[in-house]
Amino acid sequence: MNIRTALPRLAWAGIAFAGTLLPISAFADDQDVRDYRSHVMKTMGEQMALLSKITKGKAPAGDVVAQAEVLSISAGMLKVAFTPKVLGGESKPEVWDKWEDFSKRLDDLVVATADLAKAARQGGVAAVTPKLGGLSCKGCHDTYRVPKK
Repeated sequence: MNIRTALPRLAWAGIAFAGTLLPISAFADDQDVRDYRSHVMKTMGEQMALLSKITKGKAPAGDVVAQAEVLSISAGMLKVAFTPKVLGGESKPEVWDKWEDFSKRLDDLVVATADLAKAARQGGVAAVTPKLGGLSCKGCHDTYRVPKK
């Protein structure tokens, strides 16, 4: 079995694993929750960067489906990562003060990244390029992330 055929199974395994984290988070200390959240967000950033390189011809185009799938899976983990009300890290308190808006933005991101992954499967790099440009983290980061120094 190669990565292309194993990926759908890995995707479902990742989603199933993410669903198990909510009960576990009740036992994690606050720093563990912040660290987990940070790792998921960094994965999202890395996947966006890799997909950008692929669309610019600076990385193997054959990896576009795998990278888009990982981005989609990671986006699906975000709500679980932010559900515990653990302040700190790079998140502003507004994440939980305005949970309805933040949560909707996460849901929209899940839909958009799933659409991107589908486009990658069906049309490769050519189909991903315009959709990747439509994914923007800036609006959410401007509102809900502590500015980088």
